Amino acid sequence: MAELNIAEKRLPQDGRVGLTIDGRHIDLRVVTLPSVHGEGAVMRILDKTAVVMELDKLGMLEPERVRFQRAFHQAYGAVLVTGPTGSGKSTSLYAALGELNQPEKNIITIEDPVEYELQGITQIQVNGRAGLTFANGLRSMMRADPDVIMVGEIRDREAAQIAVEAALTGHLVLSTLHTNDAPTAITRLIEMGIEPFLVASAIDCVVGQRLARTLCSHCKTRTILSADVLRDSGFPARMDIEAYDPVGCGRCGNSGYKGRIGLYEVMTVNDEMRKLIIDRASADEIAATAMRAGMRRLREDGLEKVRMGRTSISEVARVTGTGISEEY
Repeated sequence: MAELNIAEKRLPQDGRVGLTIDGRHIDLRVVTLPSVHGEGAVMRILDKTAVVMELDKLGMLEPERVRFQRAFHQAYGAVLVTGPTGSGKSTSLYAALGELNQPEKNIITIEDPVEYELQGITQIQVNGRAGLTFANGLRSMMRADPDVIMVGEIRDREAAQIAVEAALTGHLVLSTLHTNDAPTAITRLIEMGIEPFLVASAIDCVVGQRLARTLCSHCKTRTILSADVLRDSGFPARMDIEAYDPVGCGRCGNSGYKGRIGLYEVMTVNDEMRKLIIDRASADEIAATAMRAGMRRLREDGLEKVRMGRTSISEVARVTGTGISEEY
């Protein structure tokens, strides 16, 4: 059904299946990997009717949302969204495109694959067999008089170079990059071979994000988290906070969680950071400068959503990579 070669067991394969279930269009992404014990398969389910494409409904709090919106409403420059696979990067970009989508704007995207089809936007599907790569597609898009360019993912130096040059020549470029957090995206581009002065001039905003499970509203239980335990686990807490723990019931499949919410850090590149980038400063130095300018880290955003009762502290620790004591 995914149009994979069922006789080929030695190479990784990637395909997709379109299904209609109870009148809803469901997409399945199918990936196979050859392993020593045979083929492994992973299926990702995409329910297009259940997709939320509004920034506040994705979980972006007002300070982060205002910074992000200010960045992608500019006439030119590059806005990057970073995070691991499956962290909701593409959905954040689609939410931005939804706000930018006006009849007078020529918006062109190149994606692998096109996950959501948007009215009024020209969307191009990468086709490796036919020779249509991100880099080749980007070159052609530049000649098609675009106002906004969305690149599904910057994977190599060639695509990064073209995207950066597009941002410097009067286009707004939106793209994703696989890094652990927002400040690391800058050093990642320089490691790819992009000159620091080009990165400093082109990049206006970087969003780092993760997806955390939301607590089931029917069975979550109130608890108090000690400030000492939170600080020992890397969370910036000055006092004990009221939070909620997952329990599990029939409505959430006994998991304690139902649905997901985004955790975000939004780094706006200012003049001080541009000087650091040109000097090839480390990601830690860039992060420290960004925090002085008001950037809230992923853990801080997660802690705020714990205070709001949206998710649990153990879930935030899991997705942000911090260990947390169970002694609270």
